[in-house]
Amino acid sequence: MTPAELIQIQPPLVALLLLLGAAAKAVDRTGGGGPVSLLPDVLQRPAAVATALLEAVLAVALLVAAAPVGAAAGWAAAALFAASAALLAVVRRRDPKMSCGCFGGLSTEPVGWRTIARAAVLAVAAVGAAVAGGSGLQALVGLTGAQAVVGAAELGVLAALSPELREAALRTLGRESCAVRRVPVRRTLSRLRTSDVWRANQVVVDGTEPVDVWRHGCWRLMRFTGRRNGRPVDAVFAVELRGRRPRVRAAVSDAETMVTLAVLGEVAEEGGAPLPRTTGGAPQATGTVVPTVPPAAPAPAQGAGEDGEDPEDGEDRGGPRVPRARAGAQASGTSAGISGGNGAGASRASSSDR
Repeated sequence: MTPAELIQIQPPLVALLLLLGAAAKAVDRTGGGGPVSLLPDVLQRPAAVATALLEAVLAVALLVAAAPVGAAAGWAAAALFAASAALLAVVRRRDPKMSCGCFGGLSTEPVGWRTIARAAVLAVAAVGAAVAGGSGLQALVGLTGAQAVVGAAELGVLAALSPELREAALRTLGRESCAVRRVPVRRTLSRLRTSDVWRANQVVVDGTEPVDVWRHGCWRLMRFTGRRNGRPVDAVFAVELRGRRPRVRAAVSDAETMVTLAVLGEVAEEGGAPLPRTTGGAPQATGTVVPTVPPAAPAPAQGAGEDGEDPEDGEDRGGPRVPRARAGAQASGTSAGISGGNGAGASRASSSDR
């Protein structure tokens, strides 16, 4: 095969990878990971959407347009992949546990040499697409047997550099429960910060980083410290670890009295209305208030805040319960929060999972 014949098959190959990346980013609602994680939280999701749109436009141009439009799309794709490789190296240095976000929610592995090498290989392939001269569809129509073999080998190299294939296979075959699925903490935080539940309760939270993180089944729980009406509080958020739009719940409790407070904006806000109480002085359940339950007689209660509904499998989706936000906290130094305790089934995030 001559170099010219090798170059001719680059437009459809590059277009295929661009389309796959754009589609995966479009259906991922977390909008975190990769180079966009270097941006402020409020810009991460818009940047991910803009990247997906750019990739889709470049892919279509490479498929249907010949020079000079197709050539321009090839050079733009080469610049995009080269910039991605450089930014992924920055991400890996700043946050070794951050995923690349290259294929949306399928990119769960931390950025490694494979993802950086894949971006570099695609940058070289995009240069070939820019100088090919013809469109991707023209190359597919005139594809020879030798070109098909070399193209398949090139796709095999890209597949070997793609850790997302394992995640896609596990999801397709349904062999890995969400309770043990590896999901980066940074991706969970990104989902939390774009939720209505976070925005409603952010006013009482100090900072943006949790002081404690653990898992409970298919949920990741994060505890933040804060203040409400001059009193210290614990805010515990639970983010589901499955679905394209994971649900988010929250509970806010007084750090000293351990009374669980209502958490949606009208009560969590500074100077909110006083909590309704029973004749005995305990907080009264009103739909947004979760009463304190004695440890000897725990009772399930409704999550104070909830965001999103997207069933993905047949497992129980009731989520963690919210009986007391600080049950057992004085002994362990952490909040039981929405999980209803750090007992069986509530495991702390390991170093590889955080």
